[in-house]
Amino acid sequence: MMADYNNGNEGNDRHDAQRPKPPQNNREWQLIEKVVMSMQDEQRKQRRWSIFFRAATLAYLFIVLLLFLPMRLGGGSFTAPTKPHTAMVDISGIIADGAEASADAISSGLRRAFEAEFAEAVMLRINSPGGSPVQSGYVYSEIMRLKDKHPDKRVYAVITDLGASGAYYIAAAADEIYVDPASIVGSIGVIMAGFGFEEAIEKLGIERRVMTSGENKALLDPFGPVADTQQAHIQRMLDRVHEQFINAVREGRGERLRVDEYPEVFSGLVWSGDEAVTIGLADGHGSPGQVARDIIGHEDIVDYSVLPHPFERFLRGFGMSIGKGIGQVMGVDGWSLR
Repeated sequence: MMADYNNGNEGNDRHDAQRPKPPQNNREWQLIEKVVMSMQDEQRKQRRWSIFFRAATLAYLFIVLLLFLPMRLGGGSFTAPTKPHTAMVDISGIIADGAEASADAISSGLRRAFEAEFAEAVMLRINSPGGSPVQSGYVYSEIMRLKDKHPDKRVYAVITDLGASGAYYIAAAADEIYVDPASIVGSIGVIMAGFGFEEAIEKLGIERRVMTSGENKALLDPFGPVADTQQAHIQRMLDRVHEQFINAVREGRGERLRVDEYPEVFSGLVWSGDEAVTIGLADGHGSPGQVARDIIGHEDIVDYSVLPHPFERFLRGFGMSIGKGIGQVMGVDGWSLR
């Protein structure tokens, strides 16, 4: 029995000798910890690179897809319908150079709409607070030119939510204007706004240092008092632009305007759609669909608006996101790329 007991222990001793021995001191533990941490770090790096390459592949495919998408009516792939329809051009958002509602974009859509053989009439679908008087004037003049060139095609403006300031400037070129009873219409005026900080910097003990060549080069400097002569000059300029606006509205609306009864029509006030019809700023009530069906007589509406290429719009949004991110990193709130 003793011999058997000893033989069993010898087997166990051989088995224990094959097992890895646990670390005997702190140095060995530190070495193991380093190896484990190194492996974990390598795994994290591999995951990051895997995610990066997947995202890069998706972005590449997305960009390639966008590059093959034609700009809305901007590429040569668009073919105008070959049956009678109402041609529509959208005027939406701020009217400004470089914006979607720029004079170039709106005028391009208008030219396509007027030149389309089967477009029975042109409709302006307007939802805009206005914007640049220059851009608005360009579009107004282009509509007048196209109307002379294509006298058989009438132009209808349909104001949905908002048709104010420069947007109404454009609408005035239409043969007829239709609104919703709750639309906001008008704002026939010109504005230039700013701030004055001269008293604030004086209280803070800040000295303003400006060097100019030309006595009026620092015109309307927000950190200095406004000179009476400069203010009078700016006011004359605004009055002249306002007069151009008024003349355009008078030319477009003619005797339909009831200025004698409503002398404040050119004061910059806005009106509801109901009031606009009463004053003569609009001809009646109607949505784009109603006007196409009941007034023009062709319910089929084809959108001739020219919008930027989807890739360009993506880059604009991407640039604005980067700008906001940089602003947050720098501690600048509300800063964005425009």
